[in-house]
Amino acid sequence: MRIGFVSLGCPKNLVDSEVMLGYLCVRGHQITRDLNRAEVVVVNTCAFIEEAAQESTDAILEMAALKQAGRLRRLIVTGCLVERYREQIREQIPEVDEVLDTSQLEQIAAACEGRPTFPAMAPYLYDERKPRVLATPPHYAYIKIAEGCDHSCSFCIIPQLRGRYRSRRLESVVAEATALFARGVREIILVAQDTTCFGEDLGLRDGLAQLLERLGAIEAPGERWVRVLYAYPNRITSRLLEVMAAQRRVVPYLDLPLQHASQAVLRRMRRGGSGEKFLRLIERIRRAVPGIALRSTFIVGFPGETERDFEELCQFLEAAKLEHVGVFEYSDEDEAPSSRLSGKVDRRTIYSRRRRLMALQRRISRALNRSLIGRELPVLVEGYISQTPPAWQGRLPTQAPEIDGVCLINAAEGEPPAAGQIRRLRVTEAHEYDVVGTLTGGEESAECDRVLPAGASSCRVQRESIQL
Repeated sequence: MRIGFVSLGCPKNLVDSEVMLGYLCVRGHQITRDLNRAEVVVVNTCAFIEEAAQESTDAILEMAALKQAGRLRRLIVTGCLVERYREQIREQIPEVDEVLDTSQLEQIAAACEGRPTFPAMAPYLYDERKPRVLATPPHYAYIKIAEGCDHSCSFCIIPQLRGRYRSRRLESVVAEATALFARGVREIILVAQDTTCFGEDLGLRDGLAQLLERLGAIEAPGERWVRVLYAYPNRITSRLLEVMAAQRRVVPYLDLPLQHASQAVLRRMRRGGSGEKFLRLIERIRRAVPGIALRSTFIVGFPGETERDFEELCQFLEAAKLEHVGVFEYSDEDEAPSSRLSGKVDRRTIYSRRRRLMALQRRISRALNRSLIGRELPVLVEGYISQTPPAWQGRLPTQAPEIDGVCLINAAEGEPPAAGQIRRLRVTEAHEYDVVGTLTGGEESAECDRVLPAGASSCRVQRESIQL
């Protein structure tokens, strides 16, 4: 059958989509990028926040309209929205033929083919033996090193959606990374709800540090990058920082969601910490890993957040001078404990605070980027984006895909650029989020290919084959 796929949400959800694509390809199904030509459509949903749940609902309704018009045989809904609203989806959107939760990924082919599906016997955790088709560009890939979460943040429902924290075996992650590097992938990005907890449930001490050491020892031609996302501030150990500084393959970058800087707000979030403690942590990280870029996310408008709390957050951001920042507007989630807190902040104030915080971060980011002018830095070339004038896009080691700025390449010395190369970039201009520069010299490019485990190697899916 021709199957279309709509994948929504974060990179962790994208990995689930890639695994389901693998199962479908093993069964011989064709993945089509044109949803109007699909016989079956799968919508893999996100429901982390209200906005994501609404986006998922809108996508389902759009596909339901195709089925109502007789242009689809089956419509399957998977992912976190099913965990929250399984029965409501069945009752209110009758065009949906099957719903699968996050532990039923292995049953995606049965759902698409109209065969019976069954409740999962245990929480799902993929490993290197599972079929998987990459939906990212060929030069980078995500590896989900764990599933679930044991933290009890009052604003978050992930533990209810995904269950307790479950680490993959270290050897499993290393085996998958080895296969990805062998296929030519230049950058591996480690994701989980909390990457810094990796291995604790398996009895490993400093499990993430051990994993990074093993990934750094994989034999692979040419330069390769390893990046860490979703670190937890109170899990940053000295050993982890030592390994990040010592391993050339581990890029100087750390995604460290802090959520706020006011101790009072953090306490209501059930996060702990304070702006003062976070500044000390940031100083320790930067001292241990010179040149590291730090990314963080913050929530404004959390119940009880006063103007004084917000000003404390602004002062923290000014002092921390983080390279990359994302800001979310708080919204109540029915199942989250924070929805029952008093002191709700009105929507206009929340919107205003987000704008003010992002304006402050733009000034910080622009100044940090200007400090790069004249420097030569490694860059991963990602692709051709313009013919007039000719321009390519790339990323520095300090820029993660999709969430950070990019490098715009407007000239090249030596050989022409090619996607997947790691070259040197001389920075010539700087903007709020992006930098502009010229490639200098050349570098041997490793050939990149899609990845699918043995037994399913005939399936290849292009980026455009699923809608992201």
